[in-house]
Amino acid sequence: MPQGVDRYQVREMLAEGAQLVEVLPEEDYESWHLPGAINIPLKDLTPDTIAQLDKKRPVIVYCADTR
Repeated sequence: MPQGVDRYQVREMLAEGAQLVEVLPEEDYESWHLPGAINIPLKDLTPDTIAQLDKKRPVIVYCADTR
């Protein structure tokens, strides 16, 4: 179930092994992304791309408008 988290919770979750997924377009991801983030552009977010993630680890989805 999706839920919001603050930056402190994100740090804690990442330290515990969560996956960080940025849904930025590929060009933006190449120029600017958080360390360790996996890029799955929003337009490519499908059941197949989601299936590549580890189902046993929490997923944090992040997007920033860099424009």
